[in-house]
Amino acid sequence: MTGYTMLRNGGAGNGGQTCMLRWSNRIRLTWLSFTLFVILVFFPLIAHYYLTTLDEADEAGKRIFGPRVGNELCEVKHVLDLCRIRESVSEELLQLEAKRQELNSEIAKLNLKIEACKKSIENAKQDLLQLKNVISQTEHSYKELMAQNQPKLSLPIRLLPEKDDAGLPPPKATRGCRLHNCFDYSRCPLTSGFPVYVYDSDQFVFGSYLDPLVKQAFQATARANVYVTENADIACLYMILVGEMQEPVVLRPAELEKQLHSLPHWRTDGHNHVIINLSRKSDTQNLLYNVSTGRAMVAQSTFYAVQYRPGFDLVVSPLVHAMSEPNFMEIPPQVPVKRKYLFTFQGEKIESLRSSLQEARSFEEEMEGDPPADYDDRIIATLKAVQDSKLDQVLVEFTCKNQPKPSLPTEWALCGEREDRLELLKLSTFALIITPGDPRLVISSGCATRLFEALEVGAVPVVLGEQVQLPYQDMLQWNEAALVVPKPRVTEVHFLLRSLSDSDLLAMRRQGRFLWETYFSTADSIFNTVLAMIRTRIQIPAAPIREEAAAEIPHRSGKAAGTDPNMADNGDLDLGPVETEPPYASPRYLRNFTLTVTDFYRSWNSAPGPFHLFPHTPFDPVLPSEAKFLGSGTGFRPIGGGAGGSGKEFQAALGGNVPREQFTVVMLTYEREEVLMNSLERLNGLPYLNKVVVVWNSPKLPSEDLLWPDIGVPIMVVRTEKNSLNNRFLPWNEIETEAILSIDDDAHLRHDEIMFGFRVWREARDRIVGFPGRYHAWDIPHQSWLYNSNYSCELSMVLTGAAFFHKYYAYLYSYVMPQAIRDMVDEYINCEDIAMNFLVSHITRKPPIKVTSRWTFRCPGCPQALSHDDSHFHERHKCINFFVKVYGYMPLLYTQFRVDSVLFKTRLPHDKTKCFKFI
Repeated sequence: MTGYTMLRNGGAGNGGQTCMLRWSNRIRLTWLSFTLFVILVFFPLIAHYYLTTLDEADEAGKRIFGPRVGNELCEVKHVLDLCRIRESVSEELLQLEAKRQELNSEIAKLNLKIEACKKSIENAKQDLLQLKNVISQTEHSYKELMAQNQPKLSLPIRLLPEKDDAGLPPPKATRGCRLHNCFDYSRCPLTSGFPVYVYDSDQFVFGSYLDPLVKQAFQATARANVYVTENADIACLYMILVGEMQEPVVLRPAELEKQLHSLPHWRTDGHNHVIINLSRKSDTQNLLYNVSTGRAMVAQSTFYAVQYRPGFDLVVSPLVHAMSEPNFMEIPPQVPVKRKYLFTFQGEKIESLRSSLQEARSFEEEMEGDPPADYDDRIIATLKAVQDSKLDQVLVEFTCKNQPKPSLPTEWALCGEREDRLELLKLSTFALIITPGDPRLVISSGCATRLFEALEVGAVPVVLGEQVQLPYQDMLQWNEAALVVPKPRVTEVHFLLRSLSDSDLLAMRRQGRFLWETYFSTADSIFNTVLAMIRTRIQIPAAPIREEAAAEIPHRSGKAAGTDPNMADNGDLDLGPVETEPPYASPRYLRNFTLTVTDFYRSWNSAPGPFHLFPHTPFDPVLPSEAKFLGSGTGFRPIGGGAGGSGKEFQAALGGNVPREQFTVVMLTYEREEVLMNSLERLNGLPYLNKVVVVWNSPKLPSEDLLWPDIGVPIMVVRTEKNSLNNRFLPWNEIETEAILSIDDDAHLRHDEIMFGFRVWREARDRIVGFPGRYHAWDIPHQSWLYNSNYSCELSMVLTGAAFFHKYYAYLYSYVMPQAIRDMVDEYINCEDIAMNFLVSHITRKPPIKVTSRWTFRCPGCPQALSHDDSHFHERHKCINFFVKVYGYMPLLYTQFRVDSVLFKTRLPHDKTKCFKFI
């Protein structure tokens, strides 16, 4: 009970305490709310009242709070910057507004101009259409005038073999055959191309009797000839080989005549046929002497007067080298001019020996009486007297030590073997050739063999007997290579030989070497010479010489190349105005069909010189297509003398009849892509540039991702069959200009230098015109020639690493120059530039031309060049000496001449001034 009471009391006490706590909390919240209300309401009111009362009590100018008038707020320090920004923005807005109005005004003016330009364009289009109509009408009128004043030309009518040739009048006698009455011109139109059909001798009976070497050589050269055709129906000429016969075969004339008349295309009289009898021996029989050849031409080495028809038949050289090429290393040099013997002669003539041993009357006594039938006795006595006088060392032998070679009656037989005769001729300045004593024998194989051997080793022929018919005499000027003396003047021969100067003697020896190489040396030269003789007689142009087909390597062009200011800078050289025109090729050669008519005689002048190496000269470039000489239709046009001038006049008039001209850059390279790209970029913007032909000399093709520069002209990348420096001078068909600039891929040339060199070349088109000069020198201790690259006042070569030359020389270098030279270039991978200088100097007998004062070329950053190796110069020494052996003499010529522009300021080193102070 007590416990229960206590619990209740305790519980009552705790409940009272809790109520008191709740009441106290309520009082606190009420007080806090009241306090906050007083603070939030009364304090702002009191502060506002106080501040308002304070501003009213103060002076108006010192009020801190309250509203202010005007820009009084800007007097506050922190607001001044904002005010300045506002003022600046306002000013800029005003300026922009003014510019906007100004631009609107300009836009309006430009719109007016655009409208005016549109109207002018429309007017120009109308004017252009009118001009085109006028041009079209003018061209039409011009064509009408040309048609009225020029008749239309049609091709000649071709007569087919099966048609009757009764319209051709027969000559009264077979011996009276000439071209006008025995040759059918209708079968050989100017545009026919001179097709030649060659019979197969094996199909006839006499073919089995032919000398195998002669037959094989003839067939080989016929197969390779450009004129030979297998279609006999369109042939202009028909050729048949009838000799030389094997020993001891003797073919009767009647049998041979019957077989000739049975030829499929003989057509009763054999017109337009050529019967060839080639001889390898000095006693070749005259197979056709008693054979009726009708209107067919005869080509052989032995003729009787009753048989030979001048201007119709052909005297050909003997086929000494039937199946072999001449060995240039065995041919003696052309210098020194004078040799051991003044003249030599070895021969035997049985009919004359008996009378020569008898005492003869004086020459004057013989001339007073009846003229002697044979001067051989007097010749023997005179030559023996010269030998006995010992005024000059001569060698004459009229009796052979061994059995003489078989010969024709009254002919001087050859003594000894061919090798022995050549060894004697190598020691002879002159070689006497005594013609047959019988005047009815106009030429014999033995006499022709003596002439061949003398020319081969450089002994100047002295022919005693003016009645003789030398090979191709109606075309070749033999007086430039041989002395032809009448037999009655035998007593004056010694005087004539002594009176010749060394220069004339050397010129005759050089000309004789040229004749031998070109017309006599091989089976090809003989066969081609026969065709060229006939073709030139009937005035048909030669077939164009072939060009090297260029196999292009595809490549990608990148962005346009920039112009190097160092390359385009003209420096001190002012070349005047330059016209930049799109690429155009040189004019085509237009004299193909008239050349053989207008230059018939000059075409056979043949001395190694600017007008004589080939029938046509570097000035009139007609390239050889058969026997290294006759040819036309090369795609070139005639070149003559020009008017000259400078600047605009120079471009318009210089270079002969060409008012404008461009050149092609040929650049040889081998796996130097970065260097090549830099060199190509330097050509960007080069005036007169037609095309760039890059000769890619590596079997490895260029990189596929290589970007080639766009320089404004085509870049042709040509693939070569092998790595050869001779590829630099191949006459690529992509070269469409006459002028070629051969340049290395690492050569640095300014544009003004290239332009000046090109213009100099146009004044000397037959020369090499370039920049780096070199010269040759004679090494006295070693008795040999040396190549020298040191700076000198003289030069004899201009390197083709930066030089201009005519495309004519590319043909000569690749197809005419002896193969031995090109082989040595391939062997050493060197000397191609020396070979080209040798060739041009040999042809023109002139030195090259150096332009500007540039002495050498350097390529910083380029890989190591071949010329930096010492072996490079040793190889060039060997090349020069080898080339001299091939040519037989040193063709290079020295010069101290250099071409500079008139206003060009030459800066010479101090050690070079003495070289030019008198130039």
